[in-house]
Amino acid sequence: MRHFLIALAATTMIGGAAYAQTAQTTTTETFVTVQPTDVLSYNLIGLNVTNDAAETIGEIKDLVIAEGRLSGYIVSVGGFLGMGDHYVMVGPSAVKVTYLENDKKWTAVMNATKEELQKAPEFKYEGRWER
Repeated sequence: MRHFLIALAATTMIGGAAYAQTAQTTTTETFVTVQPTDVLSYNLIGLNVTNDAAETIGEIKDLVIAEGRLSGYIVSVGGFLGMGDHYVMVGPSAVKVTYLENDKKWTAVMNATKEELQKAPEFKYEGRWER
């Protein structure tokens, strides 16, 4: 009987240790703090994209999130009053987003021309992405 109780106690301790390790490794952060260098999506949606020559070449219409990270911007180019827009997805590193503290405004600059964006592969709002 004594050997049985020792074996039961050892099994319980080993099982408890394994459970504690599992519980520690599966915890995630629920609440985080927004940093001063972070950008909110509403600061980007509708933001004009200019090139190095200060020409407006498009407008950020949407953000693409993949596995919890920004994977691209949907940029609208061409069109007039929402008619005939051509949408393209560009990588986040292709657009430099900056906050101008003195002007209290956001800017988005991309090294491209309007023509290059118009010739880029089109993104269509259809299927699972239909508006």
